[in-house]
Amino acid sequence: MQAHYGVPCPPRATILADLADLPPGNRILVAETGDGIDGFAAFAALYPGPGLRKGLFLKELYVAEARRGHGLGRGLIAALADLARAEGYGRIDWTADRDDEALLAFYDSLGARRETGKLFYRLTGAPLAETAGRAR
Repeated sequence: MQAHYGVPCPPRATILADLADLPPGNRILVAETGDGIDGFAAFAALYPGPGLRKGLFLKELYVAEARRGHGLGRGLIAALADLARAEGYGRIDWTADRDDEALLAFYDSLGARRETGKLFYRLTGAPLAETAGRAR
């Protein structure tokens, strides 16, 4: 996944330590074969959702390039939707890259509705540190 996004990958030991210490409410659905992990859906529980019900936020849906177009992403989303219904979550929200037309078409094909009235913000780096310093 890191190579796909063109960002460095932390050492395996760091990844394993982070996975062993996931924050409460964070989970990962994994699709694998004997060759390894083919894809995953990382998500977290949120509150409030619609009608003051709990919801899920899909942080990452990733399918290995060689497995794309074979229904694996659709299967992961279906499994997440099954989990959401079984556990009483009212909806699943996620973000998507605006310039990835294939990805947008995939999400549209699921029946998901694009929320054009929302913006996505990120606070990181120096602005995160500066903002944290103002909380005192």
